[in-house]
Amino acid sequence: MPKKQTELNKAWQEKNKERQKYLNYRSYSKSFIRNMATKEDLEMLTELINNQKQR
Repeated sequence: MPKKQTELNKAWQEKNKERQKYLNYRSYSKSFIRNMATKEDLEMLTELINNQKQR
């Protein structure tokens, strides 16, 4: 990545810390589900998701 683009990315991340945090967590959770989650993990996550939807 060119140096200028890297600087722009860092500036955006500094100005948008909460959005970056959200995107990181979303990425981590998708990665976990795709690559590491057991059947039991998926069942627990499904229950948590269903509970969250009912709020």
